[in-house]
Amino acid sequence: MTDPQIVLTERVQQALAHAFGPEHADADPLIRPSQFADFQANVAMSLAKRLRRAPREVAEAIEGALSDFPGTVEVSGPGFLNITLDDSWIESEARRMLADPRLGVGSTAPSQTVVIDYSAPNAAKEMHVGHLRTTIVGDSLARLHEHLGNTVIRQNHLGDWGTPFGMLIEHLLDIGEGAAVEQLEAGMGTEFYQAARVKFENDEGFKQRARVRVTTLQSGDPDTMRLWHVFMDATVRYFNKIYELLGVTLTDADIAGESMYNPMLQKTCDDLEASGTAVVSDGALCVFPPGFTGSDDKPLPLIVRKSDGGYGYASTDMAAIRYRVHDLKADRILYVVGSDQALHFRMVFAAARVAGWLPDTVSAEHVQIGMMLGKDGRRFKTRSGESIKLVDLLQEAVDRATAAISDRGYDEATKSEIARAVGMGAVKYADLSVSHDSEYVFDFDRMLAFTGNTGPYMQYATARIRSIFRRAGIETSDAKGPILLGDPAERALALHLLGFGSLVEQVAEQSEPHRLCAFLYETASLLSTFYEQCPVLRPDVPPETRVSRLALCALTTAVLETGLDLLGVPVPERM
Repeated sequence: MTDPQIVLTERVQQALAHAFGPEHADADPLIRPSQFADFQANVAMSLAKRLRRAPREVAEAIEGALSDFPGTVEVSGPGFLNITLDDSWIESEARRMLADPRLGVGSTAPSQTVVIDYSAPNAAKEMHVGHLRTTIVGDSLARLHEHLGNTVIRQNHLGDWGTPFGMLIEHLLDIGEGAAVEQLEAGMGTEFYQAARVKFENDEGFKQRARVRVTTLQSGDPDTMRLWHVFMDATVRYFNKIYELLGVTLTDADIAGESMYNPMLQKTCDDLEASGTAVVSDGALCVFPPGFTGSDDKPLPLIVRKSDGGYGYASTDMAAIRYRVHDLKADRILYVVGSDQALHFRMVFAAARVAGWLPDTVSAEHVQIGMMLGKDGRRFKTRSGESIKLVDLLQEAVDRATAAISDRGYDEATKSEIARAVGMGAVKYADLSVSHDSEYVFDFDRMLAFTGNTGPYMQYATARIRSIFRRAGIETSDAKGPILLGDPAERALALHLLGFGSLVEQVAEQSEPHRLCAFLYETASLLSTFYEQCPVLRPDVPPETRVSRLALCALTTAVLETGLDLLGVPVPERM
């Protein structure tokens, strides 16, 4: 099965070579959906200048060179090519797609090792809404690449090391390990941190103990390391509750926090200095990657070791990129991190290339994540100005979804299952449906709506098809066709579905989950029109039409379920 736009692109390029010579075979035919036909090719308009011929004359030459074409071509206006595919070709391709377990989605050849850095909460504080987008987008990209046959290595780069852990461990000792674990597992990390901070600022004895503890932590003292593990294990158990509620695929095996790179930092700096990539400037060890200047027009430094001998984010990120290329054998590294870190990552990538740690054969990409805003257009916070706890936000989504389905007659267990799927689906889909680098407004009323481009609308569309098959008394796998197109709504839906395979591949290549959301929303919209205009089970529907429409329904639900699963959006059996 092949995307119609890909088929048409290949055929028009062949016609270009036949009509004007092989040097024009790679010209973009500019195939676009059209309101006047299935597609429109606009290449004649751009090619005419190069050929010094009238656009319509060029279009007519292309039309004449098209052979073995699965449709009709008409020259329109000044030189547009309006293309309408034969129903028989669409039917044949739809049947092939229905019989294909992968629904036309190919596999990356050769497969790649893709390292994806995402989520990355700070263990010293509460996991808040700022981590929601990185977690959701990163997990969707991991699912997409695995579906394409790539080896995906998830990296949860926890903030689990540094000077704050001196005071955190001392506070843990003050209140007792049991009480500390209870607080941390309950998601009171911010409160725990704030209490430690107050003592650090107001109790000189506590401050001295905290500073000594930092030294023992950095030196690997066994007792201090045991206490650090007590703190971290409790914190990670809390993070896992959120991951489980969200339905993301991160596990403990994916944790690669700052502490992991701590033993590598001195060698990282030594190697950078020895190679001449890094130099001492004002007491700090710096890399000056070419092309970066500050407001004073002076070269901008990437500080890999501070003047006091301490290490920062740049140190860890340089160590991490070398580890991911050299040890993990990455072909592609995706950093799903806030857009405010754009300059930092550009400099890290540039410095790594100068050092020879990031060869041209490896792609390093910053998948920028825009800010989540409240309805007032400002950073999403509580009324008191604090960051909203992620667990509270997610629970509110479930509670609102429960209220929305409370009058549908389900038992409590079913209601709970549906509410969780709807609530989490709403939150995740709302995030994924906008470009990841854009800001977006978090609005429960909009994202939980059963109309428009929302998670519940997509879930309901899928559940609606499942109800057709329950009433028909058959499984979707039993609906094998043939698919026969007799109504425009059938044709429009089938033609659209044929683009699923190449769309998934493009979404993974370009790291743009919002494009998959847009495709699925159009699928659901076309399904709604089909549902209204093409009865499936009504007694007066001829048997062969019923068989065909059930097959088209089966293909549609397979696309919706697969696409939503690649996004990480759950689909309840009933709505």
